[in-house]
Amino acid sequence: MTATGKAIVLGGVTGLLGVPLTWALRDAGYDVLPTSRGTLDPFDRQALLQAITSFGADVLVNTVAYTAVDAAEDEPDEAGRLNRVLPGNLARVCLETGIGLVHYSTDFVFDGRKTSPYVETDPVAPQSVYGRTKLAGERAIRESGLENHLILRTAWLFGPGKTNFVEKILGFARTRDVLKIVHDQVGSPTFTVDLAAGTVALMKAGGRGLFHLVNSGRASWCELASEAVSTAGINCEVLPITSADYPQKARRPAYSVLDVGKFAEVAGYAPRPWVQALREYVYGLSSDEE
Repeated sequence: MTATGKAIVLGGVTGLLGVPLTWALRDAGYDVLPTSRGTLDPFDRQALLQAITSFGADVLVNTVAYTAVDAAEDEPDEAGRLNRVLPGNLARVCLETGIGLVHYSTDFVFDGRKTSPYVETDPVAPQSVYGRTKLAGERAIRESGLENHLILRTAWLFGPGKTNFVEKILGFARTRDVLKIVHDQVGSPTFTVDLAAGTVALMKAGGRGLFHLVNSGRASWCELASEAVSTAGINCEVLPITSADYPQKARRPAYSVLDVGKFAEVAGYAPRPWVQALREYVYGLSSDEE
């Protein structure tokens, strides 16, 4: 990766991660071409090649993915097309054009049986179609022969501009006296703005290969919801329930906290705690409504 240059961000026009990534790259001095599926079909190889050549891109950033975890159980082919086939295609285009690729994966590649944060070298054992297709996407990139790549596993995204778990919870809390939220799934809540900044930091530091990149700390979904409701000053009780009380089609890891030590070593800093990031996000939502 280069310290500054020209980046094409697939999904950069409206995406939950693509939009803050576009901002962060521009702030860092990159020329950025954000795209949507309407302006550039990521499966159209010739269109990609033309965009890379005409823009003079030296890095392609992919935020396009099939992220509907439960729906993926019923749509494995479509999940595989976006999460496995597309990353492999993009890697081959980058190899052909001599540019770098940044791609995002997930904590769902793990089975959740560990009780301490997962590092990049831990064995993978996805428990869902979503997790399996995302892992297949990682492997497709590595097997393409493209050395100039970054694969960033992240988790539990919340951030401005698009619907996410935290925003949904605050909406429910304003109309209900009680919310019951799963407490036996523990992971790494991640602010998209911080994820974008961390991505740019890795790119500038010349990072390559596989990294975990999330906010520091850990939480259950119930703890994340409770902190969000409390921060927003909403009078709603948040009660813990078990996964068995809230059955979902896709199996989720019970524990999927990601270790960011490798990221910190290369980027030169550790991501801030998720609680701090959440407060910034919720306060931002509050000011937007005023």
